Amino acid sequence: MSVVSDKAASSSVAASLASDRLPWGGLLALSLAAFITIVTEALPAGLLPQIGAGLGISESAAGQLVTVYAVGSLLAAIPLTTFTQGFRRRPLLLAAITGFLVANTITAVSGSYALTLVARFVAGVSAGLLWALAAGYAARMAPEHLKGRAIAIAMAGTPLALSLGVPAGTFLGTIIGWRACFGLMSGLTVILIFWVLIKVPDFAGKPPGTRRSLMGVFTMPGIRPVLFVVLTYVLAHNILYTYIAPFLDAVGMLERTDAVLLVFGLASLVSIWGVGILIDSSLRELTLVSIVLFSLSAVAFWIWSDVPAVIYAAAGSWGLAFGGCATLFQTASAKTAGPAADLAQSMLVTTWNAAIAGGGLIGGVLLDSFGVAAFAPSLLVLLVASFVVTIRACRHGFP
Repeated sequence: MSVVSDKAASSSVAASLASDRLPWGGLLALSLAAFITIVTEALPAGLLPQIGAGLGISESAAGQLVTVYAVGSLLAAIPLTTFTQGFRRRPLLLAAITGFLVANTITAVSGSYALTLVARFVAGVSAGLLWALAAGYAARMAPEHLKGRAIAIAMAGTPLALSLGVPAGTFLGTIIGWRACFGLMSGLTVILIFWVLIKVPDFAGKPPGTRRSLMGVFTMPGIRPVLFVVLTYVLAHNILYTYIAPFLDAVGMLERTDAVLLVFGLASLVSIWGVGILIDSSLRELTLVSIVLFSLSAVAFWIWSDVPAVIYAAAGSWGLAFGGCATLFQTASAKTAGPAADLAQSMLVTTWNAAIAGGGLIGGVLLDSFGVAAFAPSLLVLLVASFVVTIRACRHGFP
């Protein structure tokens, strides 16, 4: 009897310890997937002259390789996620990752602009599906009280890609050629496929009777406030980020653009680390702090734009605000939607991409009509709206 009791106690302790552990192997695989997604999306932007020369097209035409990727994500995220609710999760994840392998391999060897555009569209579709899956997948792998931290780890590949991966890819592209860079991305994707097969668990899809409709998820308490905050916050970010070079040119710091973005990138890495530690206990507070930090940066850019030290400090504050925001918003969406997290994430992905496109469009109109002086007040209007909605979403969304 004593032996049985000891065994039961040992099993209980083991289960308790297991519940406090994160599945690092699987979460880091998702983080690598996020890294590949972002680098694949942004890599052409830094290599437009080389790609244009290689395909015999203008730089503006080469720039459409970024546009068609975003369009693929925007169009595919919601319908694909809705259609695949009943599919097993790991085969679906592998299908999205394989889409990157196919698309990057074609991009690396294609001599046809039209074929390359198709490949980039396929990559965008794969990205839309992967982003919809990633946060919910990470949450399902982790114990209840560590779900936010699990999502933070899975999303860590995003700031790493933006701050290190894309600049490194651009640098390599000038040395080994742009085609070799996309070939390297394909090789990295092959490694990821085997990693997922070994370390990422499979989960069942949703049975027919438990699947939610798109409108049913959209009308869930808290989902619309989260989507509104995503739209306004990311719109504000992309107005500034897309046109950071003209902004810095106007204040006499164009030649320091790379240094300003480096400060932004390093601060973003600090942010993702801090958010990962605190998110499970302080999601609401971190979201409000993020909005306030970004607002303070906008004020500094507005009032002290002629002081280089302030510009660097404001870029650091902006990076601290933005670095962890994807994790904050995806965690808020996943926790609010519960079992319908994947469908809610697909809406978030669509909203995020719409905000990216809107930032380029609205920022361009502001630049042409009023100049860079209009950026900061426009950002503040959007961020005040984000702050108010976050404050009000105290029961659902950002509780």
